[in-house]
Amino acid sequence: MKRSFWLLRGLKFLFFAGLFVVAVLLLTRYLWNELVPLLFHGPAISLGQTFGLLVLSRLLFGGWGGRGGGWAQKRRAWQQRMAGRMESLSPEAREKFRQQMQAKCGGMGWMRRPDAAAAPAAAQQPA
Repeated sequence: MKRSFWLLRGLKFLFFAGLFVVAVLLLTRYLWNELVPLLFHGPAISLGQTFGLLVLSRLLFGGWGGRGGGWAQKRRAWQQRMAGRMESLSPEAREKFRQQMQAKCGGMGWMRRPDAAAAPAAAQQPA
């Protein structure tokens, strides 16, 4: 294709990307200036402060895209790694690890065995 076609296409992309960023900034500033001063007695903010607020919120609560995945995907990957490690342990070592974690973490729900959860309920029923 011609060079001018790609140049025009790139300029269109930059124009619409800039338009999108400005629209998001204006919408965020409008919502902030309408809600925060009334609800929390906070200050009104300028367009530059709005941009800084969006960048800060992206740093704190989101990523910058890529293939990292969300927190749920990372949690599943961690669980799969831990399950693989637990399978490679002997039953004695697995029980020792479980007891150590229970002592440190106070018996979190993910460490309980299905039969151990049913045992206290059966023990409370009168014989």
